Amino acid sequence: MTATAGTLKHAFDAIRRADRLLVVAHSRPDGDAVGSVLACWMLLQQMGKQAEMALSDAVPRIYRWLPCSSQIRHWSRVEGDWDAAILLECDSVERCGMKGLENRFLINIDHHFSGRAFAPVNWIDTGACAVAEMIYRLALAAEARITPDMAACLYSAVLTDTGAFCYEGTTAHTFELAGELVRCGAQPAAIAQSIYFSNSESKMLLLGRALANLRCAGSLCWLWVTDDDMLRSGAEEQDCEGIVNYAIGVSRAQAAVFLRELKDGRFRLSLRSKGAVNVARIAEKFGGGGHQNASGCTLEGPLAPATERILAELRSEVLVRAENESPPAI
Repeated sequence: MTATAGTLKHAFDAIRRADRLLVVAHSRPDGDAVGSVLACWMLLQQMGKQAEMALSDAVPRIYRWLPCSSQIRHWSRVEGDWDAAILLECDSVERCGMKGLENRFLINIDHHFSGRAFAPVNWIDTGACAVAEMIYRLALAAEARITPDMAACLYSAVLTDTGAFCYEGTTAHTFELAGELVRCGAQPAAIAQSIYFSNSESKMLLLGRALANLRCAGSLCWLWVTDDDMLRSGAEEQDCEGIVNYAIGVSRAQAAVFLRELKDGRFRLSLRSKGAVNVARIAEKFGGGGHQNASGCTLEGPLAPATERILAELRSEVLVRAENESPPAI
């Protein structure tokens, strides 16, 4: 569903009524999750609220330079007396990876195609380029000042969640938002360098192993790493971020997948596509979700059957898209 002005008001009114708020996002946080949590917390501070930030996993190293990121708590269980918890980019309470939220008053703010109205208050806008855009709109509703620190967090979130402005859904409005954040103090060159040119050696070694496994068939490309590859590279989970983009970067690729073996034998998948090929629909079939052109899910191993399962779904999606685009028979 696409949110209306009323749902923004609904979320804002719920926040305004609360005095003590907790801000959380999904496990294995990406740039949008980290940047939006920080900016939302800064907004709550301006509104005179008692607020805390928490994530179930550590902030990835490429986002640790963001202002106040060291103040994000890392919890497996939520404790404390909160009037409300704001969940960003979560399609369920479980998605945040923390226990203790089940019986609390929740405000769900999401922009994913797979977003679900699971909370007492739900603001889901699939037209937003990032959940950071929704936090920006909340700040405008609150008549808050977009400080340089807030602008840096929001710009980083928009930059990463649009694939550096490469994904479908990037519009003139996206650039208007980015431009406004720059006017508020975000430094685009410095932010891009901090995110895209600060890779660890372990990530580059892992990338080499993944590229050695690159395979293409028609308009599909895929690559993978095993848990042994992770160990030999000295890599961490966060080092897998962005590897799938090298597969979708192949000129003929319309859809791509990166499979990363977990220690329990399952495979975590990152899906990417070009144009109108909808990988979110595929991810949802396997209990995942995300955007039309960037989604994720988890499959049972071993590698060969997991790969064939996801490739079969991708082939079907690409075929459906091709048939829809074919000119009618004369």
